[in-house]
Amino acid sequence: MEGEPTLRLRIFDLNCWAIRYLSKRRQERVRLIGDTLRQESFDLVLLQEVWSEQDYSDLKVKLSRCYPFSHYFRSGVIGSGLCVFSKFPILDTLLYQYSLNGYPYMLQHGDWFCGKSVGVTGMGVTAPLLSLSLQLHAEYCRDKDAYLPHRLVQAWELAQFIRHTSKAADVVLLGGDLNMHPEDVGIRLLRGWTGLRDAFAEATHFEGCKNGCTLVPGNCFTDKSELLPFPLGIRIDYILYKAISSYTVKCEELKTTTGPAPGMNIPFSDHEAVMATLHIQRQGQPACATLGTADLALADVVTEARTEVGVGLRAAQRQRYSSGRMAVLPLLLLLLQAVAALATLAGLGTEQPFPKLSFCLLAFLALGVLVLATGLHLFHTMEVKMLHGTEDQMWMALRALQERP
Repeated sequence: MEGEPTLRLRIFDLNCWAIRYLSKRRQERVRLIGDTLRQESFDLVLLQEVWSEQDYSDLKVKLSRCYPFSHYFRSGVIGSGLCVFSKFPILDTLLYQYSLNGYPYMLQHGDWFCGKSVGVTGMGVTAPLLSLSLQLHAEYCRDKDAYLPHRLVQAWELAQFIRHTSKAADVVLLGGDLNMHPEDVGIRLLRGWTGLRDAFAEATHFEGCKNGCTLVPGNCFTDKSELLPFPLGIRIDYILYKAISSYTVKCEELKTTTGPAPGMNIPFSDHEAVMATLHIQRQGQPACATLGTADLALADVVTEARTEVGVGLRAAQRQRYSSGRMAVLPLLLLLLQAVAALATLAGLGTEQPFPKLSFCLLAFLALGVLVLATGLHLFHTMEVKMLHGTEDQMWMALRALQERP
């Protein structure tokens, strides 16, 4: 009821950049994060890029009194890197891994091996709360963003996932590194289709980096070359929320860290942390669930996203065709070698000694190229199917928006 007390929920979100053997001063920073969380005593902590389970275990031991409930989400080859610490009981968990997540042969990026995912926790608070910690595929190069179609597929799957899993919740809270600027088509698609509100835009009071940026030049771990077109930094880490049924949510305050941690000479990560204070209150009459606004703006966003996915689909089809052609050549060579070997066994052409060593080396080389090309062909075939499926889903959603009165 309207007179019921307000629940004040304090959230901490951070991309920890804790890659074993690669991230600078990782162990020192993980200890610093744990000490700060223990002192500040937030209600809910959402962390990304905690790639080492040992780091999670150390944090869990350190934070067990302040945050008695926690969960680590496992996926991919090296893990999702997602974990949650909570003062409230975690009733259930779910991990959804995106169908497209980069390319396995792009070893220098490594997103495919991580198994980028969204981790969901259902918590027992005053209102049933659904919290999501997630990370989308990194951008790497904004001018030539080869991963844009994959990131749009992830944003679309995330939006659909939220719509279908939030029906039993009264409040939905999302925090994570979306790797998208606030005006990018992916973030507009996600917010428009789900009705999520941006804590930075809605906050009554803001304190931190200008424009809420979370990758800033002043951070000593940030790659300055990525920020050359953006002298003030970029905002790619978000806390988004919405209320369903008979609850309202308001963002009272939003803060970001501004470089070095208090009293220290290093920051928590190459990303700035985002901290929000939300007020959750029950209202008198149930509110309509805002699962997407059927207006021209949303239709335009879906159209723009579908166009970009179509561009990625055509590129994937070309790559599938090229890898298929590449597989034909070593296959023909192996067939010719098989014919030559059979002819030798049959006693034909015995006047010349059979070059066994060079024959075997050539066969192994052809076999290796065949296996590689076949693997690429299969991967790009699956990529084409996923992009085509997403394009079809967006077309159906667009048609529904246009036909809605």
